[in-house]
Amino acid sequence: MKNKKYSMLLLSVMMIMSLLLAACGGKDNAAGNAGGAEDGAKKDRKTVTIFQFKTEIVEGLNELKVEFEKEYPDIKLDIQTVGGGADYGASLKTKFASGDAPDIFSNGGYTEMDMWLDKLEDLSDQPWVKDLIPLAAEPMTKDGKVYGMPMNLEGFGYIYNKELFEKAGISTLPKTYSELEAVAKQLQDAGITPFANAYQEWWLMGNQGISVAFAQQDDVDGFIAGLNDGSASIVGNEKFENWAKLMKLTVDYGNKNPLTTDYNTQVTLFANGEAAMMQEGNWAQTMIDSINPDLNVGVLPMPLGDDPQVNDKLTIGIPANLVINKESDAKEEAKTFLNWLVTSDIGKEYIVKKFKFIPALSTIEATPEDMGDIGTELWNYIEADQIYSLQSSKFPDGVAQEFGSVIQQYIAGQTDVNGWAENMQAAWDKLK
Repeated sequence: MKNKKYSMLLLSVMMIMSLLLAACGGKDNAAGNAGGAEDGAKKDRKTVTIFQFKTEIVEGLNELKVEFEKEYPDIKLDIQTVGGGADYGASLKTKFASGDAPDIFSNGGYTEMDMWLDKLEDLSDQPWVKDLIPLAAEPMTKDGKVYGMPMNLEGFGYIYNKELFEKAGISTLPKTYSELEAVAKQLQDAGITPFANAYQEWWLMGNQGISVAFAQQDDVDGFIAGLNDGSASIVGNEKFENWAKLMKLTVDYGNKNPLTTDYNTQVTLFANGEAAMMQEGNWAQTMIDSINPDLNVGVLPMPLGDDPQVNDKLTIGIPANLVINKESDAKEEAKTFLNWLVTSDIGKEYIVKKFKFIPALSTIEATPEDMGDIGTELWNYIEADQIYSLQSSKFPDGVAQEFGSVIQQYIAGQTDVNGWAENMQAAWDKLK
């Protein structure tokens, strides 16, 4: 009897253990199936790599990434930024050469578009193309096809502190070289440093500043074509000589050690009221606001000579266009993101309020409060048709960096104006 009871007990225990093991096995199988489904979903998720150079919008882009991925959970954005004075163009070439080509990348248009044309997806059929303002569409349009989405309109000149101008008794804004020189003297006499110069930054001079000397040529495209075929020269060109003269003025009336002053230091000096002017553009608005949100600023042209009609213009153009690598296996997802960026409410809000951009599309509205003081003044120049187009995208590849180095040598006093012009011409000839 005792053995029978023992056998029954043992059988019951074994049955219970079998049930428990079966339950565990079922649970493991269910988990395994769920894991498999999750792994499958992750496998189907496409990653869109964005390689761009505007360091001032990285924070905002990362915030937009979160919002986009909520709306499109099957697409992951990988935002990579190389900028702040680093050679973005060289980094982009390295990525393509190493087989790590991005899905979306930045392109300046014109010559840069031609250089990368065999890698660019035709975006002419995208819904936002019809909303591009003409100025914004030009750099990335070739043979009637649009190859890039302009990020914004951007312009530059001498950003000035209105309160310091008033403190120095300056009531008339300078529109010519002689008037700017007089203003610099007046500021200095009032104990105010006229210019904060960040001439450590090659792009400030070799990409942006020198554009004015090109833009003021009687026939800009004809002059550039002449540099390429040898029929034109920077040497002896009045506009370039006047530009060198303007650079010297800023150094003579500027902060100490301009060649070791970077962008962040320059903007900090200006925003703290330690200098009255700086050569910069609307991209600096966000940093100015972070340091001194109540600073009242305006924008002055960079005058080459004493003709006010020629000089009372600001340089405005497209700093970068977002293009799609046509060989990407995620190009449709890349198109989805670009379209979302300029049509979604949050995308449009970030473009004008977070990035302080001047919109390149007619469907994105911006108020002076959105764009800030700098963007608003630039927009006023656009509406008055008092602008020069940014010309640096028409330079041969690598010339802007060479120009920056040559200009730094001139500012350091290693060459005179004639030697500087010869070195500028040599830089062009080497890379054309």
